[in-house]
Amino acid sequence: MRLATALLRRVVGACNCLALVLLAAGCSDTGRSLATLPLHDCHLPKLAQPAMCGELAVPENANETNGRTLKLFVAVLPANTRSPKPDPLVLLPGGPGQAASTSLGPFAQQLVAVRRTRDIVLVDPRGTGRSAPLDCPAFAPEAREEFEIDPMPKVKQCLAELQQRGVDLRQYTTTAAVADLEAVRSALGYPQLNLWGGSYGSRVALEYLRRHPANVRTVVLDGVAPPDMRITLDVWRTRELALDRILAACKASPKCSAAHHDPAATLQAIAQDLGSEGKEIDVADPRTGVASRTRITFDHVVAALHPLTYSPEVASLIPEALDRAQAGDYGPLAAASVTLTGDLSEQLSPALHYAVTCAEDVPRIRQGETHLALMGMRSAPLAERIVAVCDVWPHGSAPADFATPVTSDKPVLLLSGGLDPVTPPEYATEVARTLRNSKQIVATGFGHIVSHQACAPQLIATFIADARFDTLSQSCIDYLQKSTRPPFFTDRLAAQP
Repeated sequence: MRLATALLRRVVGACNCLALVLLAAGCSDTGRSLATLPLHDCHLPKLAQPAMCGELAVPENANETNGRTLKLFVAVLPANTRSPKPDPLVLLPGGPGQAASTSLGPFAQQLVAVRRTRDIVLVDPRGTGRSAPLDCPAFAPEAREEFEIDPMPKVKQCLAELQQRGVDLRQYTTTAAVADLEAVRSALGYPQLNLWGGSYGSRVALEYLRRHPANVRTVVLDGVAPPDMRITLDVWRTRELALDRILAACKASPKCSAAHHDPAATLQAIAQDLGSEGKEIDVADPRTGVASRTRITFDHVVAALHPLTYSPEVASLIPEALDRAQAGDYGPLAAASVTLTGDLSEQLSPALHYAVTCAEDVPRIRQGETHLALMGMRSAPLAERIVAVCDVWPHGSAPADFATPVTSDKPVLLLSGGLDPVTPPEYATEVARTLRNSKQIVATGFGHIVSHQACAPQLIATFIADARFDTLSQSCIDYLQKSTRPPFFTDRLAAQP
């Protein structure tokens, strides 16, 4: 459930008095008067302007008084005023496994209107980024890694490395992340928070709303993951459906079908050509241009296609990439996949991802359900390998009500991409049923994560400023709701409607 990042935009300068001290009363008398976390000047990746950063010590296991201690990395982008509002906007990253400091900085820079009056806070969840990262040499980026489809060898290596370091992987869960966020709020002296959660971050936002409702002012959920979603299993079905719709949309387009005829039939022909054992094929590394002999199976093809469904613009390349693969040239398919996920290994912690999903998602899969749910799906072998990781990974626990709907009267804005392959609009509709003061907007022509697209940042800023829906720009809402799928590439030169 990766979060799509946005283009960098220029923002105005930081609040000077916060640069001097946050330990005392902050920049105004209206908030942070009880702050206890000292901050210092720092720089974040992909951010041109400095931030204010600090580290907050928290116990790895909240039930142990003398156990390991973790340091949470906190970054504050100060409001551009001497009298900021007392409730900041906190951006919660996706994954699970993403770090806010590396994945959400560019998006934070787009929220210029929010920073006119409010701080923006980025907290790396425990186990990611600079917050006691669960780094393993086994998961270090390697050449040709786009063709690795069996995670178990690296999983076992990483598990041994982390256990040797004394890490208790049962303590890296959404419940722990919510407790950490509450500790950060208290240490920074904020009376309330405005929350933005994207993808898995929406799960964290909803769980914080469940546990600490009095400390929430507004919530924005984008790419909404309902509490009962089982990430490890459910994403395979929705991505498979998204891929089918992409192939069908090409066939329904006169120009796309004229150029590519029937992409679904092409994909089936590739499966038959590769057979059960696959083929040895020369593939050029898209980053170096160096060709090497690699065994390609149909599982590799499916694994390369699924990430392409997240972005409709990239998905428009799929029919052409399939045609090239059928002709024996798998380079474009590999290149497109690497382009989309190029720095994923630097932004997402696989160990944290497994810690969360093995504690919260896989235990809710009934015996035999994996096989039944995946029956007939192209991605079934890939999904079964991922689910099997939890056979060896330590399991944390989740509260008894963890997967139940969250009920609230707080203002909640829900954003959905109509072409989202992992958190489709019906997920947000389901969550909204128990959020009595909520509004859902579906951007029909967009994919996973809408907040950084077009006028959406201004829409979010208005909502956070007013904590209501009647002041939202109707022209922006209309634009998002009337957006359409991008045109497919019908040749190697340009997109055609």
